Amino acid sequence: MKNEFTLAFNEVLEEKQLPQEIVLEALEAAMVSAYRRAVNASNAQQVEATIDPETGKVIIFAEKEVVETVEDARTEVALRDAQQVDPNAQMGSMVLVETTPRNFGRVAAQTARQVIQQRIREAERDAQQRHFNKHLGEIVSGVVQAVNPSQITIGLDMKAEGVMVRQHQIPGERFRVHDRVRALLLEVKLTPRGPQINLSRAHRNFLRRLLENEVPEIYQGMVEIRSIAREPGQRSKVAVAALQPGVDPVGACVGIKGVRIQAIVRELNDEKIDVIEWNSDPAAYIAKALSPARVSGVFLNEHSKGAKTATVVVPEDQLSLAIGRDGQNARLAAKLTSWRIDIKSLPEAAADALNKLNTDPQYAAIAEAEHESLPQVEVILGKKAEGRPVTPEEYQVLNQLVDRVERGIIQQFQAEKRIEDEREQQARALIPAGAFEIPLEKFEVSDRVYTVISEAGFPTVGELMYQMSVDPDSILRLSGMGPKGMKELEETLGKVKSELEAQTAQQAAALAAESESIVEAEAALELATVSEAEPAIEEPEEVVGEEPQAEIAIQAEEALEGEPVDTTAEAEPSQEPLEVIPEAEPAAEGEIVAFDTDEIFAFDADIAIEDIEDEDGEDGEDKDAKGKKRKKKKFVEIEYDPDKDVMVVKRKRKRGGGWEDDWSF
Repeated sequence: MKNEFTLAFNEVLEEKQLPQEIVLEALEAAMVSAYRRAVNASNAQQVEATIDPETGKVIIFAEKEVVETVEDARTEVALRDAQQVDPNAQMGSMVLVETTPRNFGRVAAQTARQVIQQRIREAERDAQQRHFNKHLGEIVSGVVQAVNPSQITIGLDMKAEGVMVRQHQIPGERFRVHDRVRALLLEVKLTPRGPQINLSRAHRNFLRRLLENEVPEIYQGMVEIRSIAREPGQRSKVAVAALQPGVDPVGACVGIKGVRIQAIVRELNDEKIDVIEWNSDPAAYIAKALSPARVSGVFLNEHSKGAKTATVVVPEDQLSLAIGRDGQNARLAAKLTSWRIDIKSLPEAAADALNKLNTDPQYAAIAEAEHESLPQVEVILGKKAEGRPVTPEEYQVLNQLVDRVERGIIQQFQAEKRIEDEREQQARALIPAGAFEIPLEKFEVSDRVYTVISEAGFPTVGELMYQMSVDPDSILRLSGMGPKGMKELEETLGKVKSELEAQTAQQAAALAAESESIVEAEAALELATVSEAEPAIEEPEEVVGEEPQAEIAIQAEEALEGEPVDTTAEAEPSQEPLEVIPEAEPAAEGEIVAFDTDEIFAFDADIAIEDIEDEDGEDGEDKDAKGKKRKKKKFVEIEYDPDKDVMVVKRKRKRGGGWEDDWSF
């Protein structure tokens, strides 16, 4: 059977919803505080307490000094007693020994109750802080505990209390005690009295979370909420887009017969909700944002001075619907699209366009192009002012005029913007690029001038140079800037510009030198490659008469094992002049004769030498019909073998009345 301590300990855990470790730490801290009060111990003395969760037994350990004779039992311990706890204890050392007083449990119960409650309360607040920080931005549910004119107190989980002030409540809602309320967890603040939890039902994210809970397609990521504009209790506009093909985002949010959206409307105290499909085209998006009004035309002017403006033209009977009650529909559409919307009826837009064409010099070019249609428009507007009926064709004329004028002025603004951008680019091109990389903190000017230009918000020295070149008067108009400051600023900027230009020139020169060296290296490498691929051919020496042929015959005779060659025989003249080849060593029969590469290209490789005397004795003789001996004819060819890079001598003989191949290598 469990003892009383265990039962009380478990009851505290269940009631406070705290971990066991936190409650034990609080009890141990309370026991330490009770011991200090009971024995009047110093705060500098180390005191520890341990509690057995099963039995509830409390043991106190205190740090004491080891001495021979104990004079103060609160801070001193004998050496013999100290060595029982720590065998290495010596005189003068500090040892933690058990010093639990008698009847300490009853004393602790009387003196440490407040400490225990305080520690448990602090642990409870920390747990609440961590829990609600995890659920920040989500919907929480609670019960109304108190209703005041300024705020409502709602009881939440973990015995926490949330506050919902009047501006975060939906107008027209009335709550009573014990009503269950759902709200957005907006903020968690840490205060000395615990976490302050602020709730809201008027925030637009409350509507976002309700849609995520009611529409599975949004929770699963098939439909995305792009924007929300809300006026609590009256009207809201939600722009949704499909992230998967084939999904209708508006139909998914509305549900079958409006079941899903009606559940959200009831939760928001019958607040009207317009769900529209998001469009990447701003004109189409703005036209849908103004629903349920029907829009005739949307003209976007992104280059106008100030915020980007959209001029919306609607039929005359749709003007009040587009603006809404007290301008509510137009306000919500502007918040939803982030555009400034100017809504006009068709006759009003036509009259405004006609007035600008007649009076505004900025519309002079458009007025000259529209001079033929202006009288007809004036007649139609006159009929409208008199209350006479206007035909649909005449309304179409007004609509066309407004369309041409609005688009013309937009194109004019775009052209001016392009010219301005070109001028800005030209002005920035005159500033060294390095100036835009120098932060303003490194700009060396006087403290007074630096304070003035730093307050103006220039991030870099380049931006300051650009503003000085485009509009120096804007710098002069800065608070604290005078003629002396402007002069100092101009001189310092001039020095910085000169230094940067000098650095740029040096870098350009170094780059040019490097490029030139690279070109020279590439040219040298290309020349070396050509030299290796194509050996140089020496120009042949000019020879006279038969000297080249005689030299060739001599070399051929020496190559053919010393056989005599008839140099008087006619040789076929070469097409190109031949170089005189120096004498070579006689080659044995069948031996490959190698020549230098220059010799290869110096003469014709195919040379036929006839009537070469055969030195083979009888084998080399041939008799004619009269029985006389005659010399046998031979042919000698000299060819170049590119595989072996040598010259090869070949012979062909006539034997047995016919020519036979007898090649010698």
